[in-house]
Amino acid sequence: MADFADIIDQNQIIEHMQNALATGKISHAYIIEGEEDAGKEFITRVFAKAIQCEHREKKGEFIEACNECHSCIQATSLSNPDIITVTHEKPATISVDNIREQVRDDVIIKPYASKYKIYIIPEGEKMNASAQNALLKTLEEPPAYVIIFILTSNLNAFLQTILSRCVVLSLKPARDESIKNYLMNNLHVVDYKAELCSSFARGNVGKAIKLAENENFENLKNSTIELISKLSGLEIYEVNNRIQEILTPPKTDDDSKSKTAKKGKKSEENEGKKKSQKADLEIVEDFFDVLLYFFRDVLVYKAEENTTHLIFNDKLSYIRDITDHCTYSGINHIIESLGTAQNRIKANVNVELTLQMLFIDIKENI
Repeated sequence: MADFADIIDQNQIIEHMQNALATGKISHAYIIEGEEDAGKEFITRVFAKAIQCEHREKKGEFIEACNECHSCIQATSLSNPDIITVTHEKPATISVDNIREQVRDDVIIKPYASKYKIYIIPEGEKMNASAQNALLKTLEEPPAYVIIFILTSNLNAFLQTILSRCVVLSLKPARDESIKNYLMNNLHVVDYKAELCSSFARGNVGKAIKLAENENFENLKNSTIELISKLSGLEIYEVNNRIQEILTPPKTDDDSKSKTAKKGKKSEENEGKKKSQKADLEIVEDFFDVLLYFFRDVLVYKAEENTTHLIFNDKLSYIRDITDHCTYSGINHIIESLGTAQNRIKANVNVELTLQMLFIDIKENI
């Protein structure tokens, strides 16, 4: 059962929530802001469980939920009737009807068994203007027993009137060492893989967990480094084919089902395309990260000739081979070219053409 002690490197947020629990001065509305998968809902549910707990107690340095009372058991199983998650049928939009039916019209009903009635709105940035205005009426005059949590990855999506009526808590990137220790101690990930995932996650605990559990990422890493090792012997068309294979998302059962099932709503088709595009962009981003960290390792190994600070310890033979053929200026040029290529893709320059130019550049410098 998750507690405050399980939250990684969010000291400011924990301190705020602990003070609220200790003093009883809990705000009627919070906005929890941070990257996707960074742990917004995890932290919110830990706080919500503690707020509703019937027998809170001090455990170590934190005030924690007891995890044994009826409220805690229901909260852990996501069945507490006084902790309500707002849902929406349209994947890209939280509509005014969603807010009216699940929040505004519902707050008049008092809590079933707890002191508070808590509403959690994931992906709050998807609320359109009408939905935000509907929520605003509740934020302006909330019943004393109502607490609203809005979770978001984009503060700019909110009306200023919404922001001014909420306590905004922003997640900070977790330290690589903290994430690595969590992966090793809690998920039993081997040390070199834990270090790799924590480096790639850039402070995002959820992303690190996903990478550690994702076999496709391991395949992408291995295929990318193998491509670099064989680059000098490949023609450009062969390189392009290899890159295409690496960047093509593996088919899932859901993909197969979507091909056979006929969708009646155009909005569902559009949302499917958006998800596919997002997945493609994530793969391209991971691809660039592998390249960047690999050549960073090459540079470090060339300078130090030891493996202490390498991220790709398991690819030492490849690193040595590239190091033997590369100059310092060549490696630095490749790293600069990677940055340039990333910026071009962010500016919507053709991905295939950009990668082709990048690998011509890499081939000339290794």
